[in-house]
Amino acid sequence: MIRNFSLKSVSIFALCAGLVACGGDKETPSKNTTTPEVRAPGTVDPSIWPKVESPVGLDAAMEARITDIMAQMTLRQKVGQIIQADIGSISPNDLKTYPLGSILNGGNSAPNGDNRSPASAWVELADEFYEASKEAYGDSLFIPMIWGTDAVHGHNNIPGATVFPHNVGLGATRNPELLGKIGAITAQEIRVGAQEWTFAPTIAVVRDDRWGRTYEGYSENPEITASYAGELIRGIQGDVGAEDWLTGDHVIATAKHFLADGGTNQGRDQGDSIETEEEIRDIHGAGYPPALEAGVQSVMASFSSWQGRKLTGHKGLLTDVLKGQMGFDGFIVGDWNAHGQLDSCTNTDCPEALHAGLDMFMAPDSWRGLFDTTLKQAEDGEIDLARLDDAVRRILRVKLRSGLFEAGKPSSRGVAGQYDLLQDPASKAVARQAVRESLVLLKNDGVLPLSNDATIVVAGDGVDNIGKQSGGWTLSWQGTGNSNSDFPGGSSMLDGIKRHLKTGGGQVIQADDEGVYTGTPTVAVVVFGEDPYAEFKGDIDTLAYKPGDDTDLNLLKKFQADGIPTVAIFLSGRPMWMNREINASNAFVAAWLPGSEGGYAMDVLFGKDDVGAAVDFKGTLSYSWPRTAIQTPLNYDDENYDPLFAYGFGLTYADDGNLDALSEDAGIELSQKNESEFFKAGKAVFPWEMIIGDASGKLTVKTSRAVSPGGDVTIISADDGVQENIRTLEFKDTGRFEIRGTPIDLRRQNTGDMALYLRVRPEAGAENQSVSVGLDCGDGCSVDNKLSTVLQSAKPGEWTDVSVKLSCMGAASSMEYVRSPVVIETEGAAKFSLSDIRLVANEGQAVCLK
Repeated sequence: MIRNFSLKSVSIFALCAGLVACGGDKETPSKNTTTPEVRAPGTVDPSIWPKVESPVGLDAAMEARITDIMAQMTLRQKVGQIIQADIGSISPNDLKTYPLGSILNGGNSAPNGDNRSPASAWVELADEFYEASKEAYGDSLFIPMIWGTDAVHGHNNIPGATVFPHNVGLGATRNPELLGKIGAITAQEIRVGAQEWTFAPTIAVVRDDRWGRTYEGYSENPEITASYAGELIRGIQGDVGAEDWLTGDHVIATAKHFLADGGTNQGRDQGDSIETEEEIRDIHGAGYPPALEAGVQSVMASFSSWQGRKLTGHKGLLTDVLKGQMGFDGFIVGDWNAHGQLDSCTNTDCPEALHAGLDMFMAPDSWRGLFDTTLKQAEDGEIDLARLDDAVRRILRVKLRSGLFEAGKPSSRGVAGQYDLLQDPASKAVARQAVRESLVLLKNDGVLPLSNDATIVVAGDGVDNIGKQSGGWTLSWQGTGNSNSDFPGGSSMLDGIKRHLKTGGGQVIQADDEGVYTGTPTVAVVVFGEDPYAEFKGDIDTLAYKPGDDTDLNLLKKFQADGIPTVAIFLSGRPMWMNREINASNAFVAAWLPGSEGGYAMDVLFGKDDVGAAVDFKGTLSYSWPRTAIQTPLNYDDENYDPLFAYGFGLTYADDGNLDALSEDAGIELSQKNESEFFKAGKAVFPWEMIIGDASGKLTVKTSRAVSPGGDVTIISADDGVQENIRTLEFKDTGRFEIRGTPIDLRRQNTGDMALYLRVRPEAGAENQSVSVGLDCGDGCSVDNKLSTVLQSAKPGEWTDVSVKLSCMGAASSMEYVRSPVVIETEGAAKFSLSDIRLVANEGQAVCLK
């Protein structure tokens, strides 16, 4: 039957809030003659938060051992324990001088700078860091470091490891037991690569699907998140009290991001939640009691703010609530340079975060400066040494609980180096189960299930694309640039179709990008969806799918016009407004981001698995599906709840899946907005415009050749293998080229260490002695990065690439309204060509051109 639930969550935390007693005789209230307490925004009342009983408890003998260890530590070693560096910015040799307590690999960091490094390279590097750290301690007590990794949907950092569906899909399974299995497999595969700590699970409750991290949340309903949190923690860490808890095949888990990262205003990543204390407790805090009850050993503080106060520096929530009222005795780690976002802090100077309750700074590239500053502050009395000792104690407690002191070098631990486990059939079977159970059928007029003797025409850029179906946080931060060969043993949707047709004599016809094909197909399968993204790169203003780009819709309409029954498989990290695409298909499946085993979705679409057993749709929406592109926030407990498909909706083959034609009014004009691509194919990317100018004025470039008002700047279209796909600029004297449009907010991109990428080519006939690049945001931004340095070092006529850090163009706080994200200025003669300008992640290549 159709599963269409309308659950209303009632928090057990709030049932008695503010009452003297629950139950008993009613009392007549007396007249209140006192003035209600008025608290400043962002302040908390710890007493209204739940008390949690940890199954671990403090062990007297272990605490005594920690005291003994700390008595032997120097102040320098204590400071080192609370700082974590990224492997892209620290070498094993650095640990001989700086006794850091932890390292991590960020989304774009890997051994040898190669995101596709094999597991063996991870093991080798782990040993190198271990040996260097051991050498640094000499004859004194050795404190092993701990390596954290972002294994957020399986061990998504290593080619060949099992990449599970992202959490948005797992939420649709409603299967907590399955989540425990996924946690255990992920932990084992992390151990194969010789790491011992994962920054997972994310237990955010997402309340606005415009958020770029929506796919990292299981649901808009805190009940689902709460039901999963404990199972995941136990899967990752093992059961408290068991011999293999935190050891063997298990690793340390991290509950993140504390708190309300899924509830920011307008769904902006690293934004501000303006909800009440009761709301963040009951909705966004729902996953933390079960996580703590399962013994989670680390919690990550959120980048975001609550009522204007950054969580990384929020003493009330970190210390008074989490550590105090809720009894958390592990350690709190920060997010990527998040401490530097506090008003009184920089990336290399932030005692306020430590004093607020942060135990470990995630200082990926700022670790050296932060170490030196923090050590001096500790020596000078600016840091509370008791708070420092508490942070160190908490970190050592987790290291001892995990057996790290006795574990030996990483390659000698448990399953480290047992690379065959990355292809364990039992692990792949669990991933395939997760794929099958996560699919949600939204429409079916009878075209499904497919027949294995059909002639199927396939189309769409997702049909044979394991990288696209896996999404962000896959081998790299953004999940881009991956090919099927990066997923040995993986299965694309096309692989799954071929596997089923092979058993019944059916055949596949491959359509081209325009939907052109040969032959006579009986059915079409079109796989399409969002391109991979992560964090703020995925923030959107509306839930319109690729506004201004109807490529996928036109594919569906073409098959529809040809009279071919069409199945649409939608890959996405969130529900989106898809009315037009649903209307243009006979069946519509929300496949989310199914991961490396995504081809096994076809077991459900064909209605049977490899051994012929019947397989039906099980998935139900864990997020409400919008009626328009602007129906957001949209949540199951809204007062006037009116979605297109309600929370809990999901068809099976027994249901009548016919739909009446849906309204194609998105509620907005479906124009395109672009905040990351500025120039390609010889023109500004819509809606941006190119402008040239000199001392006499400015001119908007609308033709293939344009001259500035004073005649000092000329821009022409030129060819580079393709007709008019580049622009050549020639400056006689002082001049300016800019890409301008409606102001955009680049603050998060700045703090995320993103860069402006330019592909440039110096041309013969000019020395390019004074050419600078930057952006225009009004006061606070500059155009003083010397592009001339790049132009003069390259040979005329040869292309060169350069990525300039946004942080080199101005402070993040100044980039709320960037009018021109690209500005190039000259103070003399210059001539060069441009091929591509866009924002990119800094994978170690970005520079300042000062």
